[in-house]
Amino acid sequence: MEAAAVRALDTVSPVRGVGLSIVVPVHNEEPSLAPLLAEVGAALESLDRTWEIVFVDDGSTDGSFAELTRMRAESDAVRVVRLRRNFGKAAALAAGFAHARGDAVVTMDSDLQDDPAEIPRLLAKLEEGYDLVSGWKAHRRDPWSRRALSRIFNRVTGFMTGVRLHDMNCGLKIYRREVVQDLDVYGELHRYLPVLAHYRGFGVTELPVNHRPRVHGRSRYGLERCVRGFLDLLTVLFLGRYRNRPLHLFGGAGLLIGGIGFAMCVYLTGVKLAGGAIGHRPLLTLGALLITVGVQFLFLGLVSEMITSQHAEGRRRAAVERNVREVL
Repeated sequence: MEAAAVRALDTVSPVRGVGLSIVVPVHNEEPSLAPLLAEVGAALESLDRTWEIVFVDDGSTDGSFAELTRMRAESDAVRVVRLRRNFGKAAALAAGFAHARGDAVVTMDSDLQDDPAEIPRLLAKLEEGYDLVSGWKAHRRDPWSRRALSRIFNRVTGFMTGVRLHDMNCGLKIYRREVVQDLDVYGELHRYLPVLAHYRGFGVTELPVNHRPRVHGRSRYGLERCVRGFLDLLTVLFLGRYRNRPLHLFGGAGLLIGGIGFAMCVYLTGVKLAGGAIGHRPLLTLGALLITVGVQFLFLGLVSEMITSQHAEGRRRAAVERNVREVL
């Protein structure tokens, strides 16, 4: 998201010095904002660390921004980032991550279904040595249709990515600062943050958390999001596994397709040598087509490797340093 699309109510740059940041995307959630702030304050009162809560107004059309402005004036712990229009949850999280100053960053939804009392437990789990702890709504307070779609989504995602979490899309998560700095969140990729972190080499786990019934607003989850979610899953798989080696994907597909076509042509050659007629057989056309497509995929992989290598040349040294966990 372009920087011009963001406006913050303070001019503090994202520097270290705050122990914990809570990032909350907001879209038309005016009635829940003040109760949420009160619950967060009560939950973090016993923690021996400084904290801030960063509300990201994602183009709200109700009185959410006015309420956030009032809360900002009354509490130094509140920071507000306002987007110029509704860009979606991924863009709101990216803006929140950019302005968060905490050594650890919590994300949660603004509809009061996520329980702020779970934050200390998530923090304790993070301090066991993990880099990302995802909440698991073990007893989910949502309609059965949404629970069923979510169960299918989580199983398919776990099978295809190898990251087997019960609740991939839970809004309540906690991250180490280096995780949110390293993740590039855009489109609808907020659903797959644990997968993206796992592919970057970070330690990911989950923790059962309390989930509460919705009090204000309405759910925006539907079949359209399931379709977009599946397409985003393909994006995550490609970026995670083949971003730096596209030839392995396109070249592998090309060799498979071309190999099948070659096998067909070898078979037809045997038929021809045995005295059979093959000129009228559709298998001949299909075999030649598959060989052609396979060669095209192979060259597409080579071109992709050249493009990837060119773009990665200036970032390779920084990437090496970023991926090193420790040096003894």
